[in-house]
Amino acid sequence: MDDIEANAFVHAVVRDWKSAPLTDVDKALCQYAAKLTQSPTSMSPADLDQLRKHDLDDRAIHDATQVISYFNYINRVADALGVEPEDFIPPWGK
Repeated sequence: MDDIEANAFVHAVVRDWKSAPLTDVDKALCQYAAKLTQSPTSMSPADLDQLRKHDLDDRAIHDATQVISYFNYINRVADALGVEPEDFIPPWGK
């Protein structure tokens, strides 16, 4: 995949991961991440079973949960404290 294709892929995922050209396991991980982010109290063992159906073992599920949770945590900290984006990071799409 060249830079242009990679950039188009990233934009497709950001725009709408549900219609992006993701593998089934990546779509399952995105669905899990969305639910954990948007309604964490509604998580259940069935969510883990759905990931296991895609051959993810408990270690992979644990690692994904840690990464998803960390990004949720650090974004909330930054939002709460009014942290400004780094000026060396260009705004999205530029």
